[in-house]
Formats: sequence, structure tokens, C-alpha cells
Amino acid sequence: MILDSLIEWDKAATLWINSFHCWFSDQFFFFLSDRKVMIPFYAIVALFLVRRLGWKKAVVVIVSLALTILACDQFGNLIKNTVGRLRPCYNMDMLTGGLHQLEGRGGFYGFFSAHAANAFGFAFCALIGFRNDKSLRYRHFAIFVIIWAILIGVSRIFSGKHFLGDVLAGFIVGAIFGILIGRATRFIINRFFKDSEEPSPSAETSNL
Repeated sequence: MILDSLIEWDKAATLWINSFHCWFSDQFFFFLSDRKVMIPFYAIVALFLVRRLGWKKAVVVIVSLALTILACDQFGNLIKNTVGRLRPCYNMDMLTGGLHQLEGRGGFYGFFSAHAANAFGFAFCALIGFRNDKSLRYRHFAIFVIIWAILIGVSRIFSGKHFLGDVLAGFIVGAIFGILIGRATRFIINRFFKDSEEPSPSAETSNL
């Protein structure tokens, strides 16, 4: 069956990615997998939002980012318990296949990766949020935050906590929530906030 073939391919691809571990990658991805590491990054983005949008619009965008992460987390818990797919670290085929683990196993079920969903949701919602500042294009931030989100997802494979399919599904779910909530927030800002409330940057054509 097609589904069985996809599951076997997912297992093989996960083991292949997971096999590229070394001391540096173990330390690097263990660091990225820690949710507490995300907090300083979130705080820095929040500070830049206040600086670029003014505190009123920034508060609206920051709330939208929090809602995006909450939505990804809660939807992830619902799907995990509904689908009931074991994490790689609980799967005997993966363990006998040489799965490398970086941390404790956590809950039994892992589809989909909430880490991946949170990262992609935050990335897309933040990008749309910064677009409320029409003076800059934020190309460098866009490249950085997408790469950061992808690495967060990859860290879950290296840690042995998620299959590649879990991570890819998390990326899709996060992008959907991030785009929907981000666009809804932008509509609210355009509808209820005047352009005169925006800060007036000196360089209108520069990029971040």
C-alpha cells in the first residue's frame, strides 16, 4: 500500500538524517531543541517590533505571535492523541536501526512536531507582522528566521524525538496558522490604526 511505503520511506529518511550526528551537531541541536532557548529570540523580535511599528501596533502583532504558538501547541496535542503515532524513540524498528537520541523520550506520540509548527508559525506570523512597517522589506530577517525555523525542525530528528514526516507536517501546520493569524492581524491593524501612528524611519528604502 502507498501509506505503508510512505511510512517505511519516512523511517529510512529519519534514520539517514539522524545518522549524521557528531559531537558538534549533538551539542548544537540539543541547544536548539531546548524551548527556553527560544525565549530570548522571541524577546528580541518583540523589541524590534516595538521599535519599527510603535508600541500599539507591536502589541497587536506580539499577541498574534502568542496566539499562533498557542494554536500550534493545542492543535498538535489534539492530533498527537488522535493519530497515536509513536515517536522514533519508542519505535523498535528505529531503535534496532541505530537511532541516536540526545534527550529524554518524552510522551509516546509525536505526530506532528509542535516544535516545528511553533517555529514556522512564529516565522511566518512575524514576517507578516513586520510588513506593517512599509518602510523596510526585512529580507535579511526573512532569510534568517526561515533558516532558524528549519533548524528547529531538524533538531527534532537529530534528538530522536520525531520522524521527518512529523517535522514536515509541523512545518505545514505552522505555516498555515502563522499566515492566517498574521493576515488577520494585519487586517485589524490596517482597519483600526492610522498610518500617522507609525514611526518615521530615516531610511525608507533600506532593508534589514
